[in-house]
Amino acid sequence: MSTDQRAARVFGVLFLITFITSIAALALFQSVLDDPAGYIAGAGKDNQIYLGAFLEFLLILANVGTAVVLYPIAKRQSRTLAIGYVAARIVECVFLAAGIIFVLGVVSLRQDSPGAADLAVSLAALKDWTFLFGPGFVVPFGNGLILGYLMYTSGLVPRRMAWLGLIGGPLLLIGQIGVLFDVWDPTGPAGLLVAPEFLWELSLGIYAAFWGFRASSPILRDDRRTVPETT
Repeated sequence: MSTDQRAARVFGVLFLITFITSIAALALFQSVLDDPAGYIAGAGKDNQIYLGAFLEFLLILANVGTAVVLYPIAKRQSRTLAIGYVAARIVECVFLAAGIIFVLGVVSLRQDSPGAADLAVSLAALKDWTFLFGPGFVVPFGNGLILGYLMYTSGLVPRRMAWLGLIGGPLLLIGQIGVLFDVWDPTGPAGLLVAPEFLWELSLGIYAAFWGFRASSPILRDDRRTVPETT
């Protein structure tokens, strides 16, 4: 197996890890996000929240890992877009890290200031904002448009699959803009507009993890040729 194909499989596995950790962490955080005032006034499930925070930390590592592993290959297609994808992942992770701190702040209030209901509600609201501006606004550009375009133009994955990213990114962005301006609820039309991006990232992770990148892609290196880098 070539170095590029090993990197492709690592990229795919890391992408699947981002799915597992993000979904699991969100489920574990629900008791805080749904009723932060009730959480700090009750018995609480602090270990559950700590586990969610740990999973989101793993999510951050996997997010950055996808960009770092892909960069040496993607830069052969476009150094600018490859760097852009790394930057998008880092910006997304900054919002995720801030969200972790806000959730843990609610746990600290339960332990030290169980009467601070208003502050708990504010911290939970800040967590929601970090989710909106991180995964909600950065992902459409990073995972949707930038990564979708890189995969489409390089032929690393089937082009019909890459169209999911090119279509899903703008749809996700439209959905989140609607949430920002109270046009609709996050679980309403915005939830439906998430579907193409969700399918794009899931299919990309599975494809790369199990099959690697397409051997016919002109930017994959082998022992017989090198590929010039473009900007």
